[in-house]
Amino acid sequence: MNKQEISPEGVISDQEVIGRILKGEKELYAIVVRRYNQRLYRIGMSILNDDPEVEDAMQVAYINAYENLGKFAFKSSFPTWLTRILINECLLRLKKRGKAILLNDDNMENMMYQRSGEPQTPIAKVLNTELNTILEEAVRKLPEKYRAVFVMREIENMNVAETQALLDISEVNVKVRLNRAKAMLREELAGYYKKEDILHFHLVRCDKMIDAVMRKIYALD
Repeated sequence: MNKQEISPEGVISDQEVIGRILKGEKELYAIVVRRYNQRLYRIGMSILNDDPEVEDAMQVAYINAYENLGKFAFKSSFPTWLTRILINECLLRLKKRGKAILLNDDNMENMMYQRSGEPQTPIAKVLNTELNTILEEAVRKLPEKYRAVFVMREIENMNVAETQALLDISEVNVKVRLNRAKAMLREELAGYYKKEDILHFHLVRCDKMIDAVMRKIYALD
């Protein structure tokens, strides 16, 4: 952890970090980037499902957030605000691709998922690297709207209200999409997955993202 993240009370809060950034300590923005890299990567992948493009979208989101910090004023949760910026960037990219995706489309497909009354056997034990690949691939195969809800609720531990607000869907749809995502994964993985193994933004990549974002921020002068 960066030494600048430690204070007598523990980790510096978002409010303190942002307040100091707005007073001129722009180097502290590296704390923000490191703190939210994992969350933004997972949510970006849940929408775009394209690794290089997600990293690019993350950089754009961080720069947009930095340039608008003065307008934020903590009227809402900072991670929610930052995540919304990323989601908007991801949806813009999907639109440019010419790909139709409506995260707030309430017209659900009439799909049936057969479930056995008997417990499913966990997938066979494999090497961690192989397991991680299987888990990540299974999540990436989910349709976008189910994948986004699953990542937010099960991997990032967002509550229903935050997920509902970010995706602009009803509470009922959050629950329905999560259940359908779990059903699809259960079928794909025979009922076994570990959320900490899925879409992990490793330390080296985290450092590279920080360097890339901070270079752009210093170049804004």
